[in-house]
Amino acid sequence: MKLNRILIMLLFGFLLLTLYVEPIEAAGVSFQKRFERVVLLKDYNTRVVLLGTTLLGICGGIVGVFMLLRKRSLVGDVVGHSALPGIAIAFILTEVFRPGTGKSVPILLLGAFVAGLIGAVSVMLIDRYSRIKSDAAMAIVLSLFYGSGTALLTIVQRIPTGSSAGLEDFLAGKTASLVAADVWLFAWAALVLIVISTLLFKELCLLCFDEEFAAALGWKVFWLDSLLTGLVVSVTILGMQSVGLLLVVAILIIPPASARFWTDDIRRMTWIAAILGGVAAAIGTIISALFAKVATGAVIVLTGSVFFIVSLFFGFRRGVMWKWIEQKRLQSRVGERDLLRAVYEITEGRLEHRQLTDPLLLSQRISQAELLKMRTWSPTRLRSLTRRAASRHLVLIRANGEIQLAPDGAALARRAARDHRLWEQYLIQYADIAPSHVDRDADQIEHILDAEVIRGLEESLASSGHDVMLRSPHQIQITPEKSENSS
Repeated sequence: MKLNRILIMLLFGFLLLTLYVEPIEAAGVSFQKRFERVVLLKDYNTRVVLLGTTLLGICGGIVGVFMLLRKRSLVGDVVGHSALPGIAIAFILTEVFRPGTGKSVPILLLGAFVAGLIGAVSVMLIDRYSRIKSDAAMAIVLSLFYGSGTALLTIVQRIPTGSSAGLEDFLAGKTASLVAADVWLFAWAALVLIVISTLLFKELCLLCFDEEFAAALGWKVFWLDSLLTGLVVSVTILGMQSVGLLLVVAILIIPPASARFWTDDIRRMTWIAAILGGVAAAIGTIISALFAKVATGAVIVLTGSVFFIVSLFFGFRRGVMWKWIEQKRLQSRVGERDLLRAVYEITEGRLEHRQLTDPLLLSQRISQAELLKMRTWSPTRLRSLTRRAASRHLVLIRANGEIQLAPDGAALARRAARDHRLWEQYLIQYADIAPSHVDRDADQIEHILDAEVIRGLEESLASSGHDVMLRSPHQIQITPEKSENSS
């Protein structure tokens, strides 16, 4: 983890140093040469924009993790829309007192920050001190502020000393307008955000997962929440010039949402979100630099969306593909266990009251017809299960298709039958389920019993241990039931 931090700091240090290099003219070059210049960062403007957007992506990923876990993902959208009237008011006031200077970026950013903070705090207060839920509060504040901003823009258009043309860049973003001074501002803001997030990491995690416990420990939950909102507002304001107010929420939400598919550890999730946010911003900037008239902010969001789709399908923890594979494996394990138990119960029924020793269990051959009567499997499903059990050396498949248990399969079959009957006895004794109906209920849960649960059941039923086979509390059915899992 320390090595990763050192590498990231060295990379940003190198990029910051490149801001001092004089700009290189790149007009009138072919796509191949332009590709080389962009990828190798030979153009001054590309270096400036790349560093600025990368810093924004990293900050958005880090802060967005806490907003996602806090279940306030749309607060960034509220802040972005709430900042619009702040920009318009800042422009109008500046033009009134100092005509011709209304497009000063620091003043506009300050107005956006104040308005965005007011909008976010308004959502918090409405949610806390009224019966209106947070989603309705966000919708109300977003609509009110954005409507006010749109009305104020019409007033800005009528001011003789200025126009709203420059303000429109804050809506859709204009990354090409970034200069070295803006990047230095991004760098300092990113440093402050990362330091605050690091110093208060445990407290912010506690706020996200259990705010009542945080309050019981003496933390001021409202002020922690306000601090987190301030971080969101800061990232939103920083993102206005690059991706715009309307798309900045994607910088806050997409990277942490993507990281959620890869890990359950919040520290790793924060690092992954920061990396995904930075890489998406960098790739989007490079693609925009290669192709003329392609909006950088939109490409950054689309690149992050590609990462999200990849994470959605292939994430190690929650990815759809891995969950599908795990579900298939679980179905195979359940079917294999049911197959072995069916063989055991058919053998037990053949021998009636004779003691079912291992030699007897291993000597019996069960036909597929008997198994199909025992379970409601299709012939194809039965063949698949027997092949899987044979590949794991649990059963032997004879020339005529009959199945014979192997030593390992016999032990597993005995254990599967005993666990099933143990759970049946528990349901009859403590859940008051009729013996004629308990088989199906036990089938639905027996496959998740672990050793600790088995010991607890044995203690509850005063059983004498794993080596003793319990008698079935009902007559074993040899005709198929409606459910595939019935005996």
